[in-house]
Amino acid sequence: MKNIRNFCIIAHIDHGKSTLADRLLQVTKTVTDREMQNQLLDDMDLERERGITIKSHAIQMEYEFENENYILNLIDTPGHVDFSYEVSRSIAACEGALLIVDAAQGIEAQTISNLYLALEHDLEIIPVMNKIDLPSALPEEVTDQIVELIGCSPDDVIRASAKEGIGIEAILEAIIKRVPAPKGDPAAPLQAMIFDSVFNSFRGIEVMFRVFNGTIHQGEEIKFVNTGKTYGADEIGILKLQKSPKKEIAAGNVGYLISGIKVAKEVKVGDTITSLANPCQTTIKGFENVKPMVFAGIYPVDTSEFEELRASMEKLQLNDASLIWEPETSAALGFGFRCGFLGMLHMEIVQERLEREFNMTVITTVPSVQFNATLTNGKTLNINAPAEMPEPTEISYIEEPFIRAQIITKAEYIGGVISLCIDKRGIIKNQVYLTSDRVELSFELPLSEIVFDFFDKLKTISRGYASLDYELMGFRQSKMVKLDILLNGEKVDALSAIVHRDKAYEWGKKLCLKLKELIPRQMFEIAVQAAIGTKIISRESVKAMRKNVLAKCYGGDISRKRKLLEKQKKGKKRMRQVGNVEIPQEAFMAVLKLD
Repeated sequence: MKNIRNFCIIAHIDHGKSTLADRLLQVTKTVTDREMQNQLLDDMDLERERGITIKSHAIQMEYEFENENYILNLIDTPGHVDFSYEVSRSIAACEGALLIVDAAQGIEAQTISNLYLALEHDLEIIPVMNKIDLPSALPEEVTDQIVELIGCSPDDVIRASAKEGIGIEAILEAIIKRVPAPKGDPAAPLQAMIFDSVFNSFRGIEVMFRVFNGTIHQGEEIKFVNTGKTYGADEIGILKLQKSPKKEIAAGNVGYLISGIKVAKEVKVGDTITSLANPCQTTIKGFENVKPMVFAGIYPVDTSEFEELRASMEKLQLNDASLIWEPETSAALGFGFRCGFLGMLHMEIVQERLEREFNMTVITTVPSVQFNATLTNGKTLNINAPAEMPEPTEISYIEEPFIRAQIITKAEYIGGVISLCIDKRGIIKNQVYLTSDRVELSFELPLSEIVFDFFDKLKTISRGYASLDYELMGFRQSKMVKLDILLNGEKVDALSAIVHRDKAYEWGKKLCLKLKELIPRQMFEIAVQAAIGTKIISRESVKAMRKNVLAKCYGGDISRKRKLLEKQKKGKKRMRQVGNVEIPQEAFMAVLKLD
């Protein structure tokens, strides 16, 4: 056990985590040159296309150092704020972390956030300054930033370039010398924690686990403590590039388990695995339940595919434990699911994965956040969707979630960033100069204002330099109203939104104009209206297509023409009463791109 090291790689997005993981795998000869490709651990097409890591990936390496063989278990983690739950799970399975900082960009918000996550779990931090080969690198300045943040000595910061392969041996040496070996007793009752799972259509559910105490043997009867189910450990093994079966896995190590589990609900990430014959007395403290930030409805385009969508969601939840969902119905869209996501990128990725991995075409409704409404009779309601909002007369007051946002940016963009946050109803709390050119701004902002396009706008204003990290603070009282969209006088519940009263008029006007462009013209005129309660605040009309019924009347009496026009008018009126309006998928997403 003294020769095992479990560590993860944490950093802000795009600081070179996956590239460093590639180099570590090459130097330790875990992969051959023929198997090697960029972003080797990112096995989803989506990750390669976007150049981001979405899932944490575990892999085992062997390395000889000073005539001893060491086993290194590496977990590569995502860097985007929406996937911080993946990072927290990886950290729980490790004793050390490589903190990577880009030598050109310096410390960013997510770097600090991930560092605090690691320090809470008492991990040994090894600071690595990556990309020192870049012409724009500022090694001395960035070293000073790291020293100030962690409190280490400047000699502890390893200078590396994952792309060029500089400093990789120094990183491996630091992992072996600085990261503590795992503690645990191989002879004690089995105690292992599930930190990930994935659905395999041939073999059932594959469970990834870390053994804290005891030893797991192939073929023995095991029990999942939280769900109380028992299984036979048909195959256990370690995670190389391909799975490598073993007879037993002892304390301190990381492995996978296949036992023919078919039902997705039976596997919970953070659960404890123990032996049926000799169970452990205590469970391992797993992960806190994930708090979704953004809620949206996901509906099948074809209503008959509801059950298929449910099965797909269950399989996806195995692989993405931060996705939360429950069934709901909508008058406009039929049966579907109300889903909780950690952010807009997370929502986009889930939608894309459903389409690619499960061939499900889905409609996503307007995202919203959770509000608390206190009614006049003293009851409190949680509102996750605009449809759940009671009538205005029944509501005493509404509270909305606020977040504490940390924005790190270059000094020249402060003005733009502050005006953006104030426009989003933010309150500036603090302003600290990290260096003469970099500022950390702290804001308190309503979550509902930042879920749509805040991140994109922040990047635009700061030319890509600003970085954002946020955490939930709690709820505060606000003047929120429900904005309804009516087509031909009928409410379309899937287009409703909960907005602040001061912004409702402007929001309604923009939305009506956008829908006017997107809704295809019918044979009758369509009125697009925005309303708060019974008060209409904006209206646009989608003009009717009309046939020229006067084409055959050349010359002749005006009364003849009038008769034909009257006849057409009557037909249009009748059509409008029975006709229903088809809403394209783009219209549901229009709300996101209002600006």
